[in-house]
Amino acid sequence: MLKLRLSRGGTKKRPVYKVVVADSRFARDGRFIEKVGFFNPLLPKEKKERIGLEAERIKYWLGQGAQPTTRVARILGENELMPMPANGNNPQKAIPKKDRKKEGSEDAKKEDVAKVDAAPADGAKKEEAPKVEAKKEEAPTAEASKAEAPKAEAKKGEAPTAEAPTAEASKAEAKKEEAPKEEKK
Repeated sequence: MLKLRLSRGGTKKRPVYKVVVADSRFARDGRFIEKVGFFNPLLPKEKKERIGLEAERIKYWLGQGAQPTTRVARILGENELMPMPANGNNPQKAIPKKDRKKEGSEDAKKEDVAKVDAAPADGAKKEEAPKVEAKKEEAPTAEASKAEAPKAEAKKGEAPTAEAPTAEASKAEAKKEEAPKEEKK
């Protein structure tokens, strides 16, 4: 299979790449069919000398079925020789792997705390509550999302305080509504 790829040249810590058409079985810096450009990553992006491409030859090889590597596809996309590749920015890539794991575990801890807070509320509600009231509590999703937003911003040591009063208030309202209904029966 034909590939449009980068072949490394230059010296140690001073890379300069050739954009070449090569068989995928050949070594990275080995034999190639044709040189169709160059790429110097050490120059600033604004400089004209950073990338040099032979557009006609690249279009010819793409027409012959040559597949660009992801880096070459991005370079060609920036120079409008082909559409930009779909895989885009990965903001998690800039965060060290250790920190990514810590952030994930903090989110899991917050979810566990929310489940524990919800568990006693369900246990206290096991008295026969009408189904209509349960649906009313689930319906206000806008209020729930507002309550979750401050919780996400809360620090490690702080407990989510926004949910507790609202849950207690809804319990009290439910008990007040249930009491008159039982007396009427």
